[in-house]
Amino acid sequence: MTPSRCRAYLRDLQRFGIKLGLDSMRTVLAAFGDPHRAYPSVHVAGTNGKGSVCAMLTEILAAGGRKVGLYTSPHLVRVEERIQVVRDNRVVCDDQVGGANRVAGRLISSRDFCRLAGTVKARIERLLARRELGAPPTFFEVLTLIAFLYFREREVDVAVLEVGMGGRFDATNVVTPLVSVITSVSRDHQEHLGPTLAAIAFEKAGIIKPGVPVVCGAEARDAVRVVRAQAAGKSAPLTMVFSRKRPLTREKTNVQGMAFRYEAEGTSLRLSPGLPGAHQGRNAAIAASAALVLGRVWRPISRSAIVRGVARARWEGRLETVARNPRVLLDGAHNEGGAAALRAYLEELRPPRLVLVFTMMKDKAVGRVAGRLFPLADRIVLTTIPFARAAEPAEILRRARPFRDRILVEPSLPKAIALARAEAGRRGTVLITGSLFLVGAVKKLGPGIEIKSSP
Repeated sequence: MTPSRCRAYLRDLQRFGIKLGLDSMRTVLAAFGDPHRAYPSVHVAGTNGKGSVCAMLTEILAAGGRKVGLYTSPHLVRVEERIQVVRDNRVVCDDQVGGANRVAGRLISSRDFCRLAGTVKARIERLLARRELGAPPTFFEVLTLIAFLYFREREVDVAVLEVGMGGRFDATNVVTPLVSVITSVSRDHQEHLGPTLAAIAFEKAGIIKPGVPVVCGAEARDAVRVVRAQAAGKSAPLTMVFSRKRPLTREKTNVQGMAFRYEAEGTSLRLSPGLPGAHQGRNAAIAASAALVLGRVWRPISRSAIVRGVARARWEGRLETVARNPRVLLDGAHNEGGAAALRAYLEELRPPRLVLVFTMMKDKAVGRVAGRLFPLADRIVLTTIPFARAAEPAEILRRARPFRDRILVEPSLPKAIALARAEAGRRGTVLITGSLFLVGAVKKLGPGIEIKSSP
């Protein structure tokens, strides 16, 4: 399949929207000989922190000498970002690419991606013609199929799989993993997952499989109660990451970043995440806990591999510094939990002048996120992106009336960034946040917005 036909095929798939259920995935996977069973996997769900924990776990396993498949979502610039193969921080794929998550050029090549997309498309068309498949798979299901096929081709030792949304009916939930991980539970995607923490936790706990160990970083009482019940009902050994017996303490911050001490299973780990923000200490503890469980049920993982992996992990669009003078930060916080972590970081950073460039998806909790972040900003520049779900600046302004005197409106994203940089001055900070789609739009602009250090 040519690149242009590949892009057209993917665009066409998006009209099917979100479809919850596993029947289509199982049918197509069976037609391909169940590639997801060719290697063991780790399955990661959660409201926030999934991507960071997956990145850390991947680096931990790679530091231990394993060849690791990594499947995540969404992408920021190129769809190939979702599928990577990593081995001890070395190049394992064919092309060096631009865009996000490009550490060591580990993404699936465009050639391989389009080849596999063509193979999947042809097989799906035959299944539909024979009426063995009731409806075409969704965009996310096809990407998941491509990832499973690619990991089998590359003969990975293990795959780290991030849930797209929820867990119970997510396309990735066809696997029986070595370990199931639930990073956190907070409110997001209520229209699909339910209005309460208990309902959301039930969907995320749907990745728990009979007898498969579970690592849970959630702490909200209602969520923990649901996870405990689901694990007990399936005789799945449960590890709660945070407890009196498993303390996480922050050590003194140095020029290299933050350091944390985590005590677990008779092991004391000093974790220095390569990702910024105090919340990454929690994600590091979750990744470390999962690695310790993997070391018991699969293959040994050394303490040094855990420490090195946590330090090596990078994840673009999460408190990512892309310019200096003024400092320009990108962060994809798009729900209340993400905004709370971002606020804690800003309160500690205390920039002399903070200017937000902000937009969100209109189906998100715009008022709650604005309530977390806007009080810290000296100026807020509302913008938008060419995306059907993006909120218009006027709608955000309506939900953020208490901050009207700080708000400027500039619908053009390049102009909004230029305005924010002028407002911040050389010593200030510009934070571009509210959506990963916004972060992706900024990265797609590239040199045109001059996101680079000023002389």
